[in-house]
Amino acid sequence: MSGRPFHRESLVPRTADLQALRDLAADLRQLPYTTEAVEALLGPVATQALDREQAEPARLRLSQVMPDDGSLAAQRGLAAVVSAWMLGDPVPVELLDAALPRLRADGAARLELGWIRDGMFHPVVDLSPYSTDDLGDLWVASDQTALQARSALPSWHVLGIGRASLTLAGNVDRRPVERALDLGSGCGIQTLHLLPHAQHVTATDLSERALEFTRFNLVLNAPALGLELTEDGQLPAERIRLVQGDLLEPVAGEQFDLIVSNPPFVITPRDSEPGAAEGTGSAQIPEGINTYRDGGRTGDRLLAELITRLPEHLTPGGTAQLLGNWEIHTPDTLGTVDTPDTSVPGAASPQVPGWDERLRTWVPQGTDAWFIQRDLLDAAGYAETWLQDSSEQLDPEHFAAGYRRYLEDFEARGVAAVGFGYLWLRRPAEPRAGRIRTETVEGELQRPLGPAWAAAVERWDLTAGSTPGARGSADPDTDPVDLDAVRALHLQVPPDVTEERHQRFGAADPEVILARQGGGFRRVARLDTATAGFLAAADGEFTAGQLAGAIAGLLELDADAERHLLLAVADLLRDGFLIHCDAGHA
Repeated sequence: MSGRPFHRESLVPRTADLQALRDLAADLRQLPYTTEAVEALLGPVATQALDREQAEPARLRLSQVMPDDGSLAAQRGLAAVVSAWMLGDPVPVELLDAALPRLRADGAARLELGWIRDGMFHPVVDLSPYSTDDLGDLWVASDQTALQARSALPSWHVLGIGRASLTLAGNVDRRPVERALDLGSGCGIQTLHLLPHAQHVTATDLSERALEFTRFNLVLNAPALGLELTEDGQLPAERIRLVQGDLLEPVAGEQFDLIVSNPPFVITPRDSEPGAAEGTGSAQIPEGINTYRDGGRTGDRLLAELITRLPEHLTPGGTAQLLGNWEIHTPDTLGTVDTPDTSVPGAASPQVPGWDERLRTWVPQGTDAWFIQRDLLDAAGYAETWLQDSSEQLDPEHFAAGYRRYLEDFEARGVAAVGFGYLWLRRPAEPRAGRIRTETVEGELQRPLGPAWAAAVERWDLTAGSTPGARGSADPDTDPVDLDAVRALHLQVPPDVTEERHQRFGAADPEVILARQGGGFRRVARLDTATAGFLAAADGEFTAGQLAGAIAGLLELDADAERHLLLAVADLLRDGFLIHCDAGHA
């Protein structure tokens, strides 16, 4: 593609020329085009500025490297690639030829990674290095960012590596599974991470363009992913399948052991009346709306649809993990706006108002759910976040009009705030009543969170009551505790949990006792004398029931107080301040 007119939307990386892709991979590996090498080239200041979508420090650094004075020849090739595919700047053809001696600029143009005119290579994609713990160094192609394209994002934009996709990838339990689904693959980040621990992965997206980027990234990184391409360069059907379609339509009737999704959950004002685009039909995305973040439903109906329908696509014991936004309505609209589709079998009835009230109504009967709210924005803050995300502030009039549409839409539908967080669903291995846990978790968490969350689920299962009985959770009706099971457990305090005591100078006893986690969810629990004593004595030698009985005798607690101590112990176990161990372990 040398000098002929084109539309950016028509350009998407191609995989037909397998040799060119192999040449590209070999050249990038030789540079080396890795996250570590790029950070070393740019330095910490320019790297951190680039993370804030500020490119000038990086441009200044690259301008010092690229001149052909012979002293920095080893860095010139890497600088040329960074300039083209991370900053979006045109680079001289001869410089890119030197950086990519096998592929050369003409080969990059044939792959539709850019075009050539007047001796300059003009990039049209973002091709960034991606460093992973499980797969090593990869490369991920996507559409150019607003920084690279120097314009607001178009409606057909395919998002690249972002904080949300990295968060989801870190949240997922990486246990081995037979069949996994990446729902709304985008450029394929989740698919890349699923392949090492899933025998087969299905990736779906409404956008054909997104699936082409996914295909390109899979073929480019095939050796690292353990994918053996067919003789004609096709992906192996026994390992991976790409299917175009809206949400779960492409996998109707299928079930998976693991479903992951960073869905297009962003709430976008609709010009039509609320409800016009609702239901479980195909997406109805207005013209000009970004398909990578808008699922074509009013409000948070897309998330409601996923929570309600995902369990039917899970095998017994299968789980789903996703991210989402949910609306929090003003009291006079709770239970009357955007209620779940009651035609769906097993849909629950409305419960007590709160940030999680509407989410709970979407969980089908017989499904376990754990929802974690991480952030909360009012209507104005939410509007600003997503208008700036698509760089609409570049056009002040358009930004102001979009801002007003958000405020009017939220006011009309009684939306007071919008929550963001993590969602986990499970179809129990055997039919039973489902359990629901909801919580708000603030502050920094351990990354990746997946191992800690998987361990937390195991502890949750240890204390779960299958029938109504003794209950000590935040919501005893949907999250019962089996006190007999708790009494029989041998427990100890994990190494990352420490004790804090706070008291005024001269006070005889501490006024506040805290348990603090150093890892996992990094929770802090306030303790009373009984629970602090239990943690101090929990070394695995005695059962929880024996310890609770001893502490009750020492503190002269009655039977009801001892029962409440065991309920508190169950909560401390669920939250990771205690862990299960073998009998007699010390």
